[in-house]
Amino acid sequence: MKSPMPASENQFERDQKIWSSLKKAIANSSGFRRWQREQNISLEQNLDEQLRRYLQETLATLAY
Repeated sequence: MKSPMPASENQFERDQKIWSSLKKAIANSSGFRRWQREQNISLEQNLDEQLRRYLQETLATLAY
């Protein structure tokens, strides 16, 4: 029988699954793909870093 995970680990796993789903949705969005083309981003660059930059710039634009 499996022993239950501590609540913090369970929450971490849920957060990871949510981020993974969000990452896929954002990466497949037309806005993100257009941003990649405009930025001349190579496919070799880390997707997490690309998403962080994209979200940061998008939020900055919205806040303006």
